[in-house]
Amino acid sequence: MRKVTKRLTLVLVMSLLISLLAACGGGNNNSAAPEKEKNNGNTAPVQGEAGPDTSKKVKLTWYLVGDAHKDQDKIVAEWNKMLEKDLNTTVDLKFTTWNDWLTKYNLLLTSGEKIDMIFASNWADFYKLAKQGAFKNLKDLLPTYAPVTWANVPKQDWDAVTVSDGIFAVPNTNPEYTPLGYVYREDWRKELNLPEFTDLNSIEAYMDAVKTQKKVTPINGAAYENVNDLFKFWTDTQMITGEIVGATSYATPRDIQIIPFTDQYEAWVKKMKEWEQKGFWNKNSLSSKQEAGDFIKTGQGAIYWRNPSSAGGFINEVQAKGLKMEIGFFPFTRFHNYVIPTLPIANGMAIPKSSDNAERSLMVLDKLRNDPAYYNLMTYGIEGTHWAKGDDDKTIVIPAPGVDLNVTPRYDIASWGWRVEENIKKEKGGWEGLDKLKEEFKPISKPDILGQIYLDYDPVKTELAAVNQVFEQYGKPLMLGLTADVDASLKVYRDKLKAAGVEKLLAYVQGEANKYFDEKGIQ
Repeated sequence: MRKVTKRLTLVLVMSLLISLLAACGGGNNNSAAPEKEKNNGNTAPVQGEAGPDTSKKVKLTWYLVGDAHKDQDKIVAEWNKMLEKDLNTTVDLKFTTWNDWLTKYNLLLTSGEKIDMIFASNWADFYKLAKQGAFKNLKDLLPTYAPVTWANVPKQDWDAVTVSDGIFAVPNTNPEYTPLGYVYREDWRKELNLPEFTDLNSIEAYMDAVKTQKKVTPINGAAYENVNDLFKFWTDTQMITGEIVGATSYATPRDIQIIPFTDQYEAWVKKMKEWEQKGFWNKNSLSSKQEAGDFIKTGQGAIYWRNPSSAGGFINEVQAKGLKMEIGFFPFTRFHNYVIPTLPIANGMAIPKSSDNAERSLMVLDKLRNDPAYYNLMTYGIEGTHWAKGDDDKTIVIPAPGVDLNVTPRYDIASWGWRVEENIKKEKGGWEGLDKLKEEFKPISKPDILGQIYLDYDPVKTELAAVNQVFEQYGKPLMLGLTADVDASLKVYRDKLKAAGVEKLLAYVQGEANKYFDEKGIQ
């Protein structure tokens, strides 16, 4: 591999010199030139006839997190027609599904299955997995096999995916804020003459009125995330290890504790028991496979957790389907008036060590990120079916005219790994609130001081596994008030966590976090 890369690089360098000489005499205006300064000198090698060899047909296996779309096979078939023509390649695109996705994801990377590209993220253990050697180092391959991406991604984004001087992923290039919040029936709030959401009391008043006056279960379907994320934002808890160990607030990152042992957790689960008794969610909410948002669309629910981008998609869908309801969005950032931007590796793509086709995978990703035909197909679906062109190149119409969204749902998969800001299109007639939120977030943005703490957990892997089992059995029901006696259940939960080794886990996390804080000068 390394010898082949060196030979190709020599040919490409010679080709680049010839092109530069031609440019001096012919007035060639190379659009990549201004990017050199912007991106710290990364420039795209010229790829012509001397580019990478694609004479051998290759079938790649890619994995994304989440679920496939109803029309996924049709869309991938169109993609493969393009890939076969341009790169003599096809891709078998697979999905983890959202059900127990992280367990499946880690198993994929340890089973030895041949995978040529996979979604990668800090929230999918990217830093830990990179340190453990789960991914290939792309540093020497990127300039040759993904030249446009190499030239266009800013240096600070490459730095974010650099581990021990190696580049182990391609980050998306879409700076964004993704704090969670609630989409909710704003028309019902107005109809019931309720105050706007500002705090826990106003949210409780809304759900109480929906339940008692509209006779609707506010958080219908799966409820855990809807309640647990509210807890974290309301209390300003900064989780580090799952739902167990974290900092008690952003302002005190070194105050790391076992969160279920804190007074604020105890007060919260008692409050949630009150909410459960009021019927704010169903008894089967832990086992339900249906999202709360599905019930909002049918008039059987009122609240659903989303981030701003997915809230926009939800609201746009409601509008496009002509549902007679007004949907609002309340970001939880307003509780403490700050927001943390996503890391560049919040969404990216990596190549597992099992891949035999890293070069071709990078070539496909380069096309996917930078060729509008590829990008639009795999991000928005089939033109004329899932979308149509808007008034300009930056606008789309969803769905295409004459298409029923109830029959052909909008194309929506976890395609975040190849997002490029300048390629993202605005939906005509779509929700205007997203742009307003971006302006709201900019002045209150704070750096992510916990997201890059590296924890490999090897010294406490036994304890971590045991603690996670206890959390699943005892922690989740407590969070939803699905226990007869909260005090007794909380004591059992805490005792079980201690027996599982949670204090050893805490000591490990605290020690590793302190090393990181010392290195970064974080007090």
